[in-house]
Amino acid sequence: MVGTDRSNTMALTKTALEDKIEIVGDFKSVQVRTATVIKEDGVELSRSFHRHVVTAGDDYSNESAEVQAICAAVHTADVIAAYEASLESAGV
Repeated sequence: MVGTDRSNTMALTKTALEDKIEIVGDFKSVQVRTATVIKEDGVELSRSFHRHVVTAGDDYSNESAEVQAICAAVHTADVIAAYEASLESAGV
């Protein structure tokens, strides 16, 4: 029978990990880069990246514990107020 030999079975895995977290700008925006890695039998086949930004005042409750801790530390009431004031003065 064709296709029943399982001796050549390959294991594919897909892993997503936050590999870079940066704090940038006057208003302490938190940039998060997530790498998605595809491996076959432990050998990396591909790696792709997705980035998103958490700005002062954003709801970050769905972020990882590490990103939440960083946001809690840098997005102080003063930073949030300054960011909101900058948006108002820019007419946003």
